Amino acid sequence: MRFVGSWARGWRPGLLVAGLLAMAPLCHSHVQNSPRKGDVVFRADFEGPDALRGWNGSLRLERGYSSSQSLSVHRSEGSAAGSAMAWIPIRVERLRGCRLMFTGMVRAENVSQKPQPWNGVKFMAAIVAESGRQWPQAELGVGTFEWQRVSFPVYIPRDATEMTLYLGLEAVSGKAWFDDIQVKVQRPPVPVRSRSNSGRVYKGHTLPRLRGVMVDPDISAESLRVLGTEWNANLIRWQLVRRGTQNAAEPLDLEAYDRWLEGELRKLDAALPLCEKYGLKVVVDLHSPPGGRVTSGGYAGSDAGLFNNAACQAKFVENWQRIARRYRNSRAVWGYDLANEPVEGTVEEDLADWQELAEKAARAICSVDRQHAIIVEPAPWGSPAGLEQLQPLDLPNVVYSVHMYLPSAFTHQGVYDDGTRQYRYPGFIEGKQWDRAALDAALKPVVEFQQRYGVHIYIGEFSAIRWAPDNSAYRYLKDLIEIFEEHGWDWSYHAFREWSGWSVEHSEDRNDTKPSPTPTDRKRLLLEWFAKNKKPK
Repeated sequence: MRFVGSWARGWRPGLLVAGLLAMAPLCHSHVQNSPRKGDVVFRADFEGPDALRGWNGSLRLERGYSSSQSLSVHRSEGSAAGSAMAWIPIRVERLRGCRLMFTGMVRAENVSQKPQPWNGVKFMAAIVAESGRQWPQAELGVGTFEWQRVSFPVYIPRDATEMTLYLGLEAVSGKAWFDDIQVKVQRPPVPVRSRSNSGRVYKGHTLPRLRGVMVDPDISAESLRVLGTEWNANLIRWQLVRRGTQNAAEPLDLEAYDRWLEGELRKLDAALPLCEKYGLKVVVDLHSPPGGRVTSGGYAGSDAGLFNNAACQAKFVENWQRIARRYRNSRAVWGYDLANEPVEGTVEEDLADWQELAEKAARAICSVDRQHAIIVEPAPWGSPAGLEQLQPLDLPNVVYSVHMYLPSAFTHQGVYDDGTRQYRYPGFIEGKQWDRAALDAALKPVVEFQQRYGVHIYIGEFSAIRWAPDNSAYRYLKDLIEIFEEHGWDWSYHAFREWSGWSVEHSEDRNDTKPSPTPTDRKRLLLEWFAKNKKPK
């Protein structure tokens, strides 16, 4: 399931108000030549006579983390709505295509509650690009906390034109201090090299198209029958997902993780004969990798221990080899989806980033199973634009996958908020017109990746919440599927008989939690495309 984090909804420059509070000197540097891993492209320790150079806003100095000075921001309780912020531009010309890591020390005192999740203490980079604006930022708490090291990753789009660093308080009162700010190159731009495509594109199957759905791992045998026979789907994406608080107490307990995984694989073992019987090819989706976090809603991301714990990375590779060995002779399995919507976050020194880790896991799979496809999603979040950061793996049996939920304000309206703000498709959504042309533009990185490298594309997830007004979800899904079909992509809808919010069997009425007695337009749409399916022999 798609998670919408604060990285996507940060502070907007329009929220800046007059009377910005004072801040401190800066010493900074910029890379003069091609960036390399480990290059420091910006530094601010707020020491020395030039510490204020380049900063905008009113600036204040106070005692630092381990020195005499730090940047300080105060907003009194009862202040008028707005923000207190200091900012400085950072040149992006030589940083386009880089993955950067922003780190710094932050302290807070009596910071009030955030009106919105993206408000509060701000340590943020605002990026302007032709493809759109971004506001990645550190996730920081409220109240009072002592000096703590914080970090967050930032990918600089290849079409970026501006980047600005912001430090301060947004829509809250209290005090915050900032020190030892540093921006380092975590990964240089991925080389854009066209790969010769002299033969047939590898798909891992011989069918004209795989069209299906994502399913809950507790799906019933009857639902598999309905899906394969009555609906004529020929693909399911099977989640290996940890729910609730299964590993909340100790996410790095790898013995507990293995016990959980074995239980989930037994469910899959029981389902595979039914999938083969009903003509359903299966994607084995590792929705919850070792060390991944778990929420009460069941979402499990790979942005926790997987990139800061060597044991988790070793377990990730080991378990994929274990899974491949288990299913290497399965006729129902189509492929292995290495990690659902990977999010690297901070990659610790001497550990593999997602590119390296995916290749290690893929090679471990190939050592025991060369029959099935290996499916790789890009970081972050399996997004279409993430393919700009991914280099194709040097292996022959790889398929590349993205998830499509753009614009999330439309597809997820009422999922993470109260749903009072309603959006229609086509329509003007968060300052931009979204229609078929906008969807084409959002998926352009996928088309370019497919054409440049001669690879096959699989859309592992796409959806729109069923209560989007005026039957908007139907129109959105219709346009997306037509784009997928135009480019020859396999696809699986999210989701079948999992949560009613995504169900095409339920009406637009949010309060009606029972399946509709008559087929919805969304269900008819899927069935029309499933009717074109051929079944595996």
